[in-house]
Formats: sequence, structure tokens, C-alpha cells
Amino acid sequence: MHDFIFPFSNEEPKYKQIYQQLKALIEQGNLQSNDSLPSIRRLAETLQVSRNTTLTAYEQLVAEGYIRGEGRKGYFVNVLEQVFLKEEETSLLPSNVKQVPPAIEIDFRAGAVDQAHFPLKAWRQFANRALQLEESFVYGEPFGEPLLKEQLVQYLLQARGVKCEADNIIVGSGTQQMLLYLGFILKHDFASVIVEDPGYLGARQSFKLNGFELEALPVLEQGAQLQLLSEMQSRLLYVTPSHHFPYGVTMSIQQRQIIIQWAKTVDGYIIEDDYDSEFRYAQQPFPALASIDHSRVIYIGTFSKSFLPGIRLSYMVLPKSLLHRYKEQFSEFEHNASSLHQLTMAAFMKNGEWTRHIKRMRLIYKQKMNYLVEQLQQQFGANITILGEHSGLYVLVKLHVQQTEEQLIQSAEKYGVKVYPTSPYFLEHLTAEPILQLGFSKLEMEDIKDGVQQLAKAWQLSSINK
Repeated sequence: MHDFIFPFSNEEPKYKQIYQQLKALIEQGNLQSNDSLPSIRRLAETLQVSRNTTLTAYEQLVAEGYIRGEGRKGYFVNVLEQVFLKEEETSLLPSNVKQVPPAIEIDFRAGAVDQAHFPLKAWRQFANRALQLEESFVYGEPFGEPLLKEQLVQYLLQARGVKCEADNIIVGSGTQQMLLYLGFILKHDFASVIVEDPGYLGARQSFKLNGFELEALPVLEQGAQLQLLSEMQSRLLYVTPSHHFPYGVTMSIQQRQIIIQWAKTVDGYIIEDDYDSEFRYAQQPFPALASIDHSRVIYIGTFSKSFLPGIRLSYMVLPKSLLHRYKEQFSEFEHNASSLHQLTMAAFMKNGEWTRHIKRMRLIYKQKMNYLVEQLQQQFGANITILGEHSGLYVLVKLHVQQTEEQLIQSAEKYGVKVYPTSPYFLEHLTAEPILQLGFSKLEMEDIKDGVQQLAKAWQLSSINK
């Protein structure tokens, strides 16, 4: 039997310190399997604590399986697997041999918004008013709050040229969630779907969960290879025509007419993901594909990119041919988007705050985009090609080097900068040269400048000559 003397600190309860000390002795092998432990009274006397203190420590060790009680015989150490002990031993190495990941000081993340210019005061005001509405205290409408859908009807007509009725709009908690529900309806008539390559990974995952086979439509830096549509078997097409993800190219009116005609010919549908059409800097936003033919286009929009990712609000405009089936299938499902956020957004839009916010952020993001492009060109010159600099909240940087995408990312991290890969977006047609994604929406101008300068230092180590 062992006797123990533990030094106590004032930072944690004594029972917890006893538990931690005994646990460490067992894990390190200083206490072997079936070793007996002092009785509760004896340990309490040795450590000069109450019996309740030692009892609580023992009970915790018993609950976690480190020791066992055998009636009047006392407490004994349980048998532990050696592999467990070996794994735990690695955590007891001196701290100076651990590899500490470098601190990220500048994060070029694309999925973020400008916090400094978020209309917090106005949003909070409308949220407080929404809490006074009766609708905030009951389960919401299964397909979206009528007040929000009425505002979306006006907004889609004015901003995107889409004519629809409130009844055709379905509100959900995110693009992937809406694609999951939509896919459940469509898979009864369609076994496969054409997706852009490269393209949005989240959409592909949603389609796969519903059992769809994927056909890849190649997209080059200049745009989608639409002439290949006639060679494909699928009659369902998922596209991002206003701002291709990730290349950033926009479909011309001729290209839009081509895919509309294709959908009519094969008796199919086009799923239009219009995720950030508000932020086009060279010209006014192009009309949506659904403005040309709403009978063949399923339109999906979101507030995540243009307003706030955490709000989890998206919406979908369904053709009449699918509307009844969708509502019949999901009429008994509780709504998955916050009614409070829907009612707040409805008031936010009705009072003109949404339009003011978009106009303000378009100017701010345009300035950031131009500054990022300017800094990249200044630091790297002809060693890079910048893609997608006329719209959206990120740019792609193609580097004319022999290094891999992963090597470039690791080099950047050593200098405290986080950049992102694009290889996950490709299905079959990965590019020969590495392409990295740099988002700018959350960064201040000084951060952008510092970040690019650090990238120049990092990638010079990778034999990039300016």
C-alpha cells in the first residue's frame, strides 16, 4: 500500500487536485494494476483534509474507470491497456519539444464580412421590435415568414429582374440545406446532376447525400464550356452564372440563353446559385438567369455573403411545376430558419436599411478589392495572374512557380498569413499551376498591405523571384 503527500495550491478544490495527482500516477505507471490505495480515512489523515474530500476524489476516479472499490477490502487500481499508457506518455514530454503552430496574424478568409461597418444599431433596433410581434412567440410558417417573402418579391424584381409571387418563395437556413431538400424532391425524376468543375464543394456534397451521380462541366478562366452540354446525359444543371465560384467569371446573355434553351430541349431544370451577385464593381449586377425563364430555373439566394454568415437565412424561388410537390413533402416539417431573424430582416428591408447597406458595402468592398489587387501586382508583378478582381469578396491568385499549393500555404503560415487552397473545388480538371484564394472582406487596408508583404517574403523563400 502506498502513502501519498501532495502539495496543494489555492487555485482549484483539494478533491480535484487529489484526483488529478492519483490519475497522473496511474497513467504514468507509478501505480500499477491491482495496487491497493489508502483507505478514505487514512488518505484524509495523511493529507490533512476531510474524509468527504478524499471520498469525492475516489468517486471521480471510480466513475472514470481508473480505480475500483471492493467492499471492505478497499480501493484498487484497475487494469489499463499499455497502448493507452504509451499514447498518454507522449503528452508528458517537455514543452520545448512540442511543435507549436505559428500564430496566424492575417487571415485571408473568404467566408467573412466587414465587422466594422455592420449596421449593428439598426439591426438591434429592428430585432427588438420583432420581439414585440406575436409571430416571434410561436413556431414560424413552414416555408418562411410572409413579411419577409413580401419584401423578397420586391427586392428580387428590382435588383435581379426576377418576377415571382410570395407563394413561390421558400425560406431556409442555408444554401446547402435548401439543396438537400430540393434534391430529395428532384431525385425522383433525375438520377444525376451536372456541376461546374471547379465549383462549389457544398453543393456537390448536398447532391451526393441525395444519391445523385455527378457530371462535371469544365469551367476555364474564361468561362464554362457550354458546348459540352449536348454530350451529357443529365437533365439537371447547377451553376453560379453571375459570379462563378471560384473563378469569378460571369455568363454573358448569349451563354445564359444557351443553357435556357438546353433546359427546354432536354425537359430539365437549372439550379441558379446567386450567392453574392450584389457585389459587382465594374458594372451594375447582371439580371439573374431566372429573369429570362422562371419556369426552367430554380433560383437560390442568400444573406450570408452580403449581410452576415451567422444569420443563416437563404431563400429559393421554385417554378410552379415543383412548388406543389415541395410543399406537400415538407408541410409537416418545422421551419429551420429563425423566425426572429426573418421578421427582423423583413423590417430591415422595408425601412430601406438593406438597400443602404448594400450600396455602402459595395463601395467599401470595391476599395478593398482594388487595394488588394494593387498590392499583389506591386509585390509579385508578372509572377502571378489575378482572377476574379471585378466582383465578389475574394480573388484567386495563380502563381507561376514549381511549388505545390500545399507548399505555398505552409510557407505563408510560417510568416503568420493564412491563405486558402482551391484544389478541393476541382473534380477532374485540376490546373497545372497552383491557385490560391484570398478573401479581403473582413480585413482592414493596413492588414491587406501587411499580409501581401508577408506573402512576398514567404514565397521568396520558395524561389519566387520578383
